[in-house]
Amino acid sequence: MTNSANPLANLGSAIVLAGAGKMGGAMLEGWLAQGVAASSIAVIEPSPSDDIRRHETQGLRVNPARKDLGEVAALILAVKPQMFGDAAPQLKSFVAPSTLVMSIMAGAPIAAIARACGGRVIRAMPNTPAAIGRGVTVAVAAPDVTQQQRGIADALLRATGIVEWIDDEGLMDAVTAVSGSGPAYVFLLAEELARAGAAAGLPPALATRLARETIAGSGELLHRSDLDSAVLRQNVTSPGGTTAAALEVLMGSGGFQPLLTRAVAAATKRSKELAK
Repeated sequence: MTNSANPLANLGSAIVLAGAGKMGGAMLEGWLAQGVAASSIAVIEPSPSDDIRRHETQGLRVNPARKDLGEVAALILAVKPQMFGDAAPQLKSFVAPSTLVMSIMAGAPIAAIARACGGRVIRAMPNTPAAIGRGVTVAVAAPDVTQQQRGIADALLRATGIVEWIDDEGLMDAVTAVSGSGPAYVFLLAEELARAGAAAGLPPALATRLARETIAGSGELLHRSDLDSAVLRQNVTSPGGTTAAALEVLMGSGGFQPLLTRAVAAATKRSKELAK
């Protein structure tokens, strides 16, 4: 990693990760894999896992005293939203007026984070494929965030996948419903496709393998292809064939489109409720 290639190189001050569960832990692993020095990172986590603890030999600081940490370049809020209220007073001690505070908490608006912690706030919504470096994150910055801080945030988030920036925070509830919650919809599809295969007579274990590998392979094809998803679907569908018969059901009244519209609307509504 060179100074010119990555804004995380030689920050000169600490990155503090508050919360090292699945998403926070995935981000930490991504930073370390990109060459960020473990000694420049501090983790605040009441119950650090063995995976977190093993990085202490590389210089990672786990639950350090504030006085031992020095200047903080960025505080990353990866705690559960329902725990943030209790954690905020402690976390505020890491924040100066110009500190970058980046939240990946669902439903927590920039204004509420700024009131609780201070600093210059970026709100981001990653998703669980971040754990394998294939996540997608959408981020929005408060007006006082500098271009340099936005570059730091972008580099921190890109350690786990691609990043999309928006200007309207009001879109974050829909983002949460589509990409934040979206992996669960795909996993549900795998579950139900396996059940449907078993109902059609396949041994359950075989049906499960076929469903998992079909969805994983199709996702990878979609990832690698420049074609629109509708074109890829059409390429599988012969007129009057078996796929066409199934799609008549899935694309008919009460099929995927109205169901997903209702599902995304419900998740969007819940995200807005969490912000209150």
